[in-house]
Amino acid sequence: MKRLSLGIMALACLCIFSQSGCKKAEAPPAEEKRETLLIGLIPEQNIFKQLDRYEPLIEYLSRKSRINIKLIVLTRYGSIIDNFIQAGLDGAIFGSFTYVLAHARLGVEAIVRPEDEEGKSTYYGLILVRKDSGIKNVTQMKGRRFAFVDKGTYAGYLFPLRYFKGHGIADYENYLREVYYTGTHEDAIHDVLHGKADITSAKDTVYERMVLDDSKISDELAILARSPEVPENCLALREGISEATKNRLKDILLTMHFDPEGRKILKKFGANKFIETKDLDYQVVYNYAKEINLDLTNYNYK
Repeated sequence: MKRLSLGIMALACLCIFSQSGCKKAEAPPAEEKRETLLIGLIPEQNIFKQLDRYEPLIEYLSRKSRINIKLIVLTRYGSIIDNFIQAGLDGAIFGSFTYVLAHARLGVEAIVRPEDEEGKSTYYGLILVRKDSGIKNVTQMKGRRFAFVDKGTYAGYLFPLRYFKGHGIADYENYLREVYYTGTHEDAIHDVLHGKADITSAKDTVYERMVLDDSKISDELAILARSPEVPENCLALREGISEATKNRLKDILLTMHFDPEGRKILKKFGANKFIETKDLDYQVVYNYAKEINLDLTNYNYK
């Protein structure tokens, strides 16, 4: 009987030790599943310059928001509209005209845009010619070559169309000897500089950046006209993204100039800070489209 009691006690101790001292190792916490957003980028400049400018900003935003944000560089301006549908983009860095088109067709919502180091958050279009071209007005453009940027740009297409119409020229393609599209503002400016085209229209911000690298551009090119100012390229997001996600991204961008790391990234980006942006800021673009009878919902930007 005594042996039986000792056996029961030993078994009880074994059970206690097995429950307290021999617990199974706890499984490591599951890795956080992050939301993923695909953001398109228009080809305003050379693709490598675009990536060099935007990648640090997107990496910062992704890390601070704990959202996997992937940047997709598009081949042309109009591709943004197609890629929202075909590639499932969640947002994009839009030019003013592509934003208006995407808002009309897809319901995207503008949230922020950059303000540069001089406090400017707008840009305008410039019509440019060589100083030695003999072109000083629209009459002297007849029979010349015009290098547009893309049918999806304000500065590189919508503005010159409005310019021609304002001077009584309804059929600009027959008025000019040749019309073609360069794809980027940089290439359009270079084509006029090197004599491939006689006239172009491009963003003032791209023109000014190029002049800093090559003073020959301002020495040899003349500005014939400039457009009204419109908002700088904005970040806009598609319909269906939660308000929580929109607000998280917006808050990080609107306050990053208070963060030492954020200020370094803004400086490399060429901005002082980001400011809130709304659809009402694009009224000039809407007015231009209306004045040239352009139907935003059915416009062929290809």
